Amino acid sequence: MRARTAITLATRSGRAKDLEIIVLRHQVAVLRRQLGRPELTERDRGLMGAIATALPRPRRQGWLVTPDTLLRWHRRRIARHGGHPRRRPGRPSTAAQARSLAMRMARENPTWGYRRTHGELSRLGHTIEASTVWKILNDAGIDPAPTRTSTTWPQLLRSQAAVACDFATVDTVLLRRVYVLFFIDTASREVILGGITANPTAAWTTQAARNLFLTHGDRLASAKALVRDRGSQFTTSFDAVFRSAGMKVLATPVRTPVANSFAERWIQSLRRELLDRTLVWNQRHLRRTASSTSTKTRHEATTGFLAPTGLCRPSTEP
Repeated sequence: MRARTAITLATRSGRAKDLEIIVLRHQVAVLRRQLGRPELTERDRGLMGAIATALPRPRRQGWLVTPDTLLRWHRRRIARHGGHPRRRPGRPSTAAQARSLAMRMARENPTWGYRRTHGELSRLGHTIEASTVWKILNDAGIDPAPTRTSTTWPQLLRSQAAVACDFATVDTVLLRRVYVLFFIDTASREVILGGITANPTAAWTTQAARNLFLTHGDRLASAKALVRDRGSQFTTSFDAVFRSAGMKVLATPVRTPVANSFAERWIQSLRRELLDRTLVWNQRHLRRTASSTSTKTRHEATTGFLAPTGLCRPSTEP
């Protein structure tokens, strides 16, 4: 279309061309007043640049662009079609494989910091900076190694192969409260009933600890520590029984039931699975019910605790 227009203009007379040019310039002036600055395409810029080289400077008056604009367009075209390819500013993006591998290493190895992770990636052939590894882990929400390696109370109890003990309170039908002393092996979750009494004195609790080793000493051979709260029943004599067996005594912080989570969880299971379904009349009824096979099976199936193995009766009842 443009070639045909150029041929038509070349065959016209000079007077007709001048008149048409005058009309076209007037139309351009009218459109410029109404539309403002028009948007030019690459073809428009190329055509105007080519014509500008053939026209003398006085004939360029009234153009949409200035000579500086034509030179800038020319420099852009040269930079776009020749020379070195342009690259985006900043560091190159990290490969997706290295990014996913860094996050996997950090999650599967909680003790590794970003420098250790960077070293392992370098051994595998990934070229990446240590600061980049830190940024990847930080953006993924992975905490530093000291925070990720914090030990919880359940993890501590399992690693120490400890025995947790506590009292569970039971209210009978006659509104009399009795206390159940129990011990839990945190490694195997085996529950051992230490005794049932209405008045858990320090002497009664100490005797229950002695009977525990007399009856089930072989099952506590691998235990390294005893976890208990700071109740008044657990005196120095009670602790001495476990220390004589080579166990450490760990007293939980004040008013922190989560520190003895195994014992608290078994008390909750005892209430849901037994006490909420049974009316307890007296200590004998509670002793028989707590040791029943059906109740033990329900505890093992729902909570993961093994069934209580037996009842250690203190030799002296208060």
